[in-house]
Amino acid sequence: MKTPTPLDVLVIAPHPDDAELGMAGAILKFKAEGKKVGILDLTSGEPTPYGSLEKRAAETAAATEILGVDWRDNLGLPNRSLEATLAAREKLASVIRQLRPNWLFAPYWEDAHPDHLAATQLVDAARFWSKLSKTDMPGEPFHPQRIYNYYCVHLKMTPQPAFVLDISEYWEQKLASIRCYHSQFIEGRPTEYPTFLDKLHDEASYWGKVIGTRYGEPFTSREPIGMRSMSTLV
Repeated sequence: MKTPTPLDVLVIAPHPDDAELGMAGAILKFKAEGKKVGILDLTSGEPTPYGSLEKRAAETAAATEILGVDWRDNLGLPNRSLEATLAAREKLASVIRQLRPNWLFAPYWEDAHPDHLAATQLVDAARFWSKLSKTDMPGEPFHPQRIYNYYCVHLKMTPQPAFVLDISEYWEQKLASIRCYHSQFIEGRPTEYPTFLDKLHDEASYWGKVIGTRYGEPFTSREPIGMRSMSTLV
């Protein structure tokens, strides 16, 4: 996939399917608004009980087609043992310098999955490193304006988001993108109600109810969120 620069949004995901789970609705909404959007998966996500490298690659390609993003790639870091090492930081910062996104999206910083925790630490550090001068990293120094966090957690918790995005218009497409990962969310899972997909629907409905819409996606940020106007609040 040809690299478009600069991107408006770069979603960084620990594994293929995390971007879809956490913020496929937002991605679809960004694209409808004319933004250039990319996804960088940090690992292959394999091995898994019913998956394989070949299956996961095909599933990712199908989901990417539904999302219609401008760019998607995989950083090739090790699944199940992802760490925020200096080498990984340099690798990610080099991609950020190349793509020059205004906004970064990373997983929420509390999770039961060690890969998710490492991914967020890595994104925070690489964002800083991407602006360094006098370095061997390729590209010119660049510092993304904002970093937001999406929720795709394995931890039993109730998020307290900074904002919830109305994704009512894009829920069916989001669900279709998640269904592409058959080996992860359908094959081998219980078929009686509530299935994994039923629970996702209920979560999206809950966040929609919170803001008075049908479906929503929650987000947060470590940094204050600036506003020029109150007019776009739901």
